[in-house]
Amino acid sequence: MVFLTGQEEVDDLVRRIEDYPDQKLAQQLLTLPIYAGLPNDQQKVVFERPPKGMRKVVVATNIAESSITIEGIVYVIDSGFVKIRAYNPKTGTDTLVVVPTSKASAQQRAGRAGRVRPGKAFRLFTEEDFLKLPTNSIPEIQRSSLSPVILQLKALGIDNIARFDFMSPPPANVLIRALEHLYALGALNDRGLLTSDIGMKIAELPFDPPVSRMILASGELGCSEEIASIAAMMGVQNAWVNPSSLRKKADEAKLEFGARQGDHITLLNGTRQSPPLIPSFLTHPFFLVVYANFVANKESSKWCYENFLNYRSLQRAITVRKQVVGFMKRFKVPLVSCEGDVTLIQKCIAVGFFANAARRSPDGQYRTLRDSLVLAIHPTSILFNYSPEWVVFQEVVETTNIFMRDLTVIEQMWLPEIA
Repeated sequence: MVFLTGQEEVDDLVRRIEDYPDQKLAQQLLTLPIYAGLPNDQQKVVFERPPKGMRKVVVATNIAESSITIEGIVYVIDSGFVKIRAYNPKTGTDTLVVVPTSKASAQQRAGRAGRVRPGKAFRLFTEEDFLKLPTNSIPEIQRSSLSPVILQLKALGIDNIARFDFMSPPPANVLIRALEHLYALGALNDRGLLTSDIGMKIAELPFDPPVSRMILASGELGCSEEIASIAAMMGVQNAWVNPSSLRKKADEAKLEFGARQGDHITLLNGTRQSPPLIPSFLTHPFFLVVYANFVANKESSKWCYENFLNYRSLQRAITVRKQVVGFMKRFKVPLVSCEGDVTLIQKCIAVGFFANAARRSPDGQYRTLRDSLVLAIHPTSILFNYSPEWVVFQEVVETTNIFMRDLTVIEQMWLPEIA
């Protein structure tokens, strides 16, 4: 078992092993990936015994540290790194970053070897580096946005957040940033209390506050039917399957959907034959294209396989959408369609994610409005080769650069109005 940091690294190593120059050796290895976004049928394969005369090589993320146990593992190779989600209070963004693992995680990884017979763990770092590692991983509450936590505490009647006895006290600047964000969303009033019209409702919705605010605003803006589908797709992970052996075909399939993402009348009709009536413009309605076509094709697993889509993720999106619609009815959000008026959907997304607004500079780079953080569009975004002037983004990913991912094009004039 080889421990790496993420799906991209896992798929890359699997491909490298399969394309190893010594094909006689490569053919003796059954190389299998395992990560959270892998389709269920492919995950099951790692638990099966390899054919006689072959050695099984499992390339895994930290999901294999403790979540699952694969019998027969004798050797472990530990890269010494892990990818975590970390909140930066200075920029107000959640970022996926690669960091050294902790001693506890390293020991847990080594424990995967030798369950049924003696085994060995090979750590790709020195003993000196191991001794410098933190004993345990940083508690999640100390590296996450506190907006959802504060909402829950205030909904429970705990208003003095500063004096709350957290088991692992978060940094004060993280607390302050969360309060500011909730106030800007309209969830808190001038005295730091939950507002009855927005705050109490956001606290009850099982989504991040920006997504909840977007859902609540959708009825007034006249696009709640579309926003329900978008929120559902935002609530599931890894809708795309990107097998290393068919990566080019998978990318082509994704682009085919992306070319139709702006056509909301086509989306509502659930067809794929009609040409787009509205120019391609953003990533979230791209989610909507996938959702609409999945429903139009009778939730077919075969259709998902042919289009490199994760069947289980889309099934979950169907369930999540029903829940979103249920909350809309409960909070008396009118269920209405924008009938192809894409501007309404753009504006509604901006209502939730205005804090993540960024503008393209003359040098081609993007800078956030509040903190002037320099960002780039992630290569997987539909907007990667488009570069609009104003965007809002859902999250930040830090690898070779600091990328913003899941983008929506907005108009500058909307920001003073909605924020």
